[in-house]
Amino acid sequence: MRLAMLLTSLLLATFTAQAATPDAIRNADQLMQNYTGNVPGASLLVLKDGKPLLRRGYGVANLEQHEQASPATNYRLASVSKQFTAAAILLLAEDGKLKLDDSIRHWLPSLPATTDKVTLRQLLSHTGGLIDYEDLMPADTTEQLNDNDVLRMLSATPRTYFAPGTAYRYSNSGYVLLGLVVEHASGQSLPVFLQQHVFQPLHMDHTLLYVRGGPEVSHRAYGYSDENGAWKRTDQDLTSATRGDGGIYSSIDDLAKWDAALYDDRLLSDASRKLAFSPHVKVVGEPYEANYGFGWRITGDTLWHSGESIGFRNVIVRWPKQHLTVILLSNRNDPEPYQTVLKIAEQFGAR
Repeated sequence: MRLAMLLTSLLLATFTAQAATPDAIRNADQLMQNYTGNVPGASLLVLKDGKPLLRRGYGVANLEQHEQASPATNYRLASVSKQFTAAAILLLAEDGKLKLDDSIRHWLPSLPATTDKVTLRQLLSHTGGLIDYEDLMPADTTEQLNDNDVLRMLSATPRTYFAPGTAYRYSNSGYVLLGLVVEHASGQSLPVFLQQHVFQPLHMDHTLLYVRGGPEVSHRAYGYSDENGAWKRTDQDLTSATRGDGGIYSSIDDLAKWDAALYDDRLLSDASRKLAFSPHVKVVGEPYEANYGFGWRITGDTLWHSGESIGFRNVIVRWPKQHLTVILLSNRNDPEPYQTVLKIAEQFGAR
């Protein structure tokens, strides 16, 4: 009798889930209405137990060429890239090529003596106190900054925001320097290291760290901003060429493979994933309550990160205990997608 009751409850649960799916999809589509039509759009993925419950594009990836957004569209990830830079550092630590408690100056000796006690571990969790490179840019800058420009500017200033390890301040400078450390420790360029040690092993075949003059981005979305009711292409600005803090292009299809790899040791060891997903510091000065791991924000049972650059707004939110992930990538300056993703996730049982 007990077995029969159990089987009946399982069948009812299956039926209920199947019956709820069309409503969930309809509700998710409604939440994505801002992205539909002849406007800069988005790609949305809802994964449950590794399988896509919703996988589609909305709107347009390239207004000038009238290319529709799709699951294969590649967007500039902006700060969602930081989790890949963090993974590269963790891989090198696993191989004994560096230590997380190395001083950043050990790897980049041109930095001032005030950075002697700033460690890689602190840069990963935004507790290094380094000056934001955007605050150091000359007012008359007309050319895009690259990573070596950032290093040069930071090397010329002994000032820091606070003593290392004593506070949190989100730092693009720190992740640019971490990308340079990957190059020094591995002997490979950052794009090549990520390609050979992260993207290729996971078969993320259309993901790359973009640099001008390098391989082009396939199925590329271009960024746009709403200016007085009209969409203007705003794909690049003066800080769009730095790499470790935000230069990766990827699609929801490739990010599904990344998400799968975060559940097991196919890329990172259990110890490395625990480090990445542990709350090292409380986030302050940002609109959402969170702790910070290594390239991940941690809020309750979620692991997440947003990414924003001129013309792009992205977010990935994972509920590991529920094996649920929602990813929204968009090629427009507005709206901010985090709250939309949380509402979409509710339609698929997030709690």
